[in-house]
Amino acid sequence: MNPQPLYFDDLTVGDTFISGTHEVSAADIKRFAAEFDPQPFHLDDEAARGTMFGGLAASGWHTAAITMRLLLSGGGPKLANGALGAGSEIEWKMPTRPGDALHVESEVVELVPSRSRAHLGTLVLRSRTINQRGEVVQNQTARLIVARRPA
Repeated sequence: MNPQPLYFDDLTVGDTFISGTHEVSAADIKRFAAEFDPQPFHLDDEAARGTMFGGLAASGWHTAAITMRLLLSGGGPKLANGALGAGSEIEWKMPTRPGDALHVESEVVELVPSRSRAHLGTLVLRSRTINQRGEVVQNQTARLIVARRPA
């Protein structure tokens, strides 16, 4: 992990980043769901058993929020001045379950300097959120507007 903030110009296609882990508890799943996605398979163990998930499952948005936190906690590029989201594609491959320990593996897949704003560029970052069994629970490809190194 690079402790210095990175600018667009410091990145190279193929750069990779690996986060630490975050363990998800049933209480975490229920707390997030109660506030943001109150569906039975996120809120109640017994009710969840009778659904397509067959048991308690985290909201995909909960998994996405954990992914974001892991990326910003040193598991992604530490970008100078942060980044502005310019779009994202998320694919949930399988549910996140109580007891899962998630980590994120990311790769820079595209870098495009802005033609109209010389101080900015677009970074395309592909991230896979993976559980303790090596199973991908989420794929995300994010387009991020990032600062270029000052002249």
